[in-house]
Amino acid sequence: MADILHTFKIDGASFAAQCVILIVVFLVLNKFAFGPITQLLLERRRRIEEAEANFEKSKVSVASAEGEARKVVETANSQASRLIKEAQDAAAATAEKKRQEAIAEATSIIAKGREAATIERDQVFATLKRDFGRLVVETTGKVTGKVLSPDDHARINQEAVSQISR
Repeated sequence: MADILHTFKIDGASFAAQCVILIVVFLVLNKFAFGPITQLLLERRRRIEEAEANFEKSKVSVASAEGEARKVVETANSQASRLIKEAQDAAAATAEKKRQEAIAEATSIIAKGREAATIERDQVFATLKRDFGRLVVETTGKVTGKVLSPDDHARINQEAVSQISR
């Protein structure tokens, strides 16, 4: 071994001093450099693992929220369809009701019109009978040349009206 030390020109005292210096440098670096760096790397690794765990939780949460949102949209769509159907049914019922009301009103108007026409026809017919009777009495008086009594007027009017009524 002495030959090896002599071949490489290693002095025992300087070798020992270099070993002591190396150990001191290692201890100082370990305490002030490697320790904090190692601690920093461990903290970073822990935060990355937490972030990954949170990411997985977020993915599950997002998937759950999407499912709930889909259910809400489906519920809203079904409610909207139901409301539209109800509105259409209500509109159809209202339209039918209004149509029936219009038919009833038209029927009423027609009946009133017929009644008014009948009344007016009867009034016109009565006026016509009266005027016709008067004309017959006047004509009869002029043709016969005699003045007719009220009884003659009544009898001739009656006969003329009965002839018109047939």
